[in-house]
Formats: sequence, C-alpha cells, structure tokens
Amino acid sequence: MSTRDVLVIGAGAAGSAAAFHLAAAGQSVTLLEQNAHQTIKPCGGGMAAAVQEWFPFDLQSIVDEVIERVEFSWQLSDPVVADLQDSAPFWIVRREKLDALLTSQAIDAGAELLRPFTVKSLQRQKERWQVTADDGRQLEARAVVLANGSQSAWPEALGLGPKTLHHASTMSVRLEGRGNLKTGSARFEFGLVHHGFAWAFPLAGGVNVGVGTFIGRNAADSDAVLEQLLPNLGFDPQAGKRQEASLRVWNGHQALHGDGVVAVGDAASLCDPFLAEGLRPALMSGCEAARCLNHWLNGDTNNLADYSQTMRQRWGDSMAWGKRIAQVFYRFPKVGYQLGIKRPTAPQRIAQILSGEMGYGDIAQRVIKRLLLQR
Repeated sequence: MSTRDVLVIGAGAAGSAAAFHLAAAGQSVTLLEQNAHQTIKPCGGGMAAAVQEWFPFDLQSIVDEVIERVEFSWQLSDPVVADLQDSAPFWIVRREKLDALLTSQAIDAGAELLRPFTVKSLQRQKERWQVTADDGRQLEARAVVLANGSQSAWPEALGLGPKTLHHASTMSVRLEGRGNLKTGSARFEFGLVHHGFAWAFPLAGGVNVGVGTFIGRNAADSDAVLEQLLPNLGFDPQAGKRQEASLRVWNGHQALHGDGVVAVGDAASLCDPFLAEGLRPALMSGCEAARCLNHWLNGDTNNLADYSQTMRQRWGDSMAWGKRIAQVFYRFPKVGYQLGIKRPTAPQRIAQILSGEMGYGDIAQRVIKRLLLQR
C-alpha cells in the first residue's frame, strides 16, 4: 500500500484549502470526496474579502456580488441600514463554485482527487493512518485532515472539537431572480425566527435566503417564516428549492488536533454562533492546518498543538464572546434589536465583524451588559 503524506477527507472549502497549501509545499496529498459531483450546499455564501490574502490565486473570478450595504429589519419593518463602502468588502459566492475553484487549484498544485470515496473506517496503526472506503479501497497516510462537514463522525470519535456538540437548525432556499433586493445589499431579518434570524444574500441572477435557529433544541417553523419573508423580498411564498441542514457551531475551546490528525471547518465546529459565518473560519482553519502539518511532516515540530492554539487565538477567543452575545440576544431579541442593532454604531460594528476587521471581544462586554440591564 503506497503511503501519502496527507489524506484530506472532504473536498469542501476547508479541505480543499488545506490540500492546496500542502500540495504547494511539496507534500503528497489525496483529497477524498464522497459526492461524485459538486452539489448545491445550504450555505449563504458570504465571506470577507480579506480571505484573499491567504491564497496566491484570484478568488474574485467566482464572486457573484460585492456587498456594499447591509439591511436589518424587525418583523419586516423598522429598518436599519449599514453602509460598508468604507469597510473591507464582503463577498457573496456560490459554494459549488468556490469549492470547485479551490479543488482545481489543489489539483494543479499536485494533489490527487478521488471521488466518490466514502470513508468507512479510519485507524491509526504504527504511525500511519489507514483509511478504508465503503467499497473496500484502502489508503495510508502519515496525516489526516478531517474536513467532511457538520455530519462528520470522526472528530467526536477521535476526541477532537467541543465535548458537547451544539447545532444550528437551518433551511436554505436558492431563488431565481432578484425580487426587490437591491444590488450590493444583503438583508438580515430578526423577530420572525424564534431564537434566530433569517437572511437574504444576492447572487448573480438570484438570491440565497436562509432561516436559522441558534439556541435551544427546537428548529424554527421555517416554512411559516418563509411564507412571510419571501413576499416581502418580492417572491412567491412557495418559491425555490429548500434544503434543511444541521450546522455545528462553536461551543467551547477544545483541541482540534491529535496524533497526526486535525479537524477543520464545520467538522471542527467553527461556525460563528451568533451570525452563522462559516466560510471565513473554514478557509482560515484549512490554511492554518496546512501550515502546521507541513512543519510537523518536515520534522520541525513534535506535535500539532500549534494548530489548536492558533485557531483559539485567531478565532475561538472571539467566538467565546460571540456565544455569550447570542445566548442573551436570541433570548431577548426585541430588546437586542432596539439596544443592539438600532444603536447608531451597531450596524457598522456588525459590518466590521463580518468583514474581519473586528472581533466579538471588542464589543461583547458593553453589549451584554446593556442587554441584561434593559431586558
């Protein structure tokens, strides 16, 4: 059995980013993807333009829209608008295009892609990882990257990520046409969704609409929400193909590495627990995992602890505050909207968080204190 340096399980944004950087560094990499073809994923597709600095190739070729303003509403009224023109740009992409671009760049850098390949077993034996597919194929590698999303069983089985998984329940709808959503505008709707919010992001020739519940264990009645929201956006209440998903969100500082293995993206439970941002941490974790694995494979370090520590500093510390904000805001959403979103500086702060210019720690203590005192 030939041995690769790294097997990457999952050819999504996080896995393909890791595969590209590892292959570009000269490591032998094989991407394992269970889906035979690129699929439409239930993802809003929003990400900060600042992610471009992590890649030596142009990402703008697959950007559908550059967001210049963010609109907020409470139960379809009481609007607030944040202008992003003076902030770092916020991009909207179709996930299938982003994933395809990153996978293609990884292959061009020397990575191998096997699809469909569904991992049935994953075992550590004599300083090697052995992977067996459901069709009996077997592969071996010095290291493994777990990048197969929120439904992955491997992080929990290997003791990676939060001890208790916390999920957001989401429904996404991709619509043809723009309705009345303005060019360059994204929309966040609060008040219609119990313990969550709804969003509308523009695409070239379409709109991505989503509904998410972020605290508690009961999913929102997404169809009832969409029956109100879609006409407000200029669409038929029954329009669009709907996809439900259970999305892992950040739920505490835990190790994201083991003996020759790391978890990235949604498999590592990195999604923002307040605004559901998932692409930036997915790409960040893929790039950081590649950097740390490259050092480890080259013998420059004895373990992969630097990956967990770096992700805690760059992402987890902010998400710890984001979780606290979410727990207060979504329990008292009307107060949150009045004292949070409608404050003169709040929309710009949210825009800065989405663009990566600011973290939750910069605003959290003031926001939480204000919400708790006024509830």
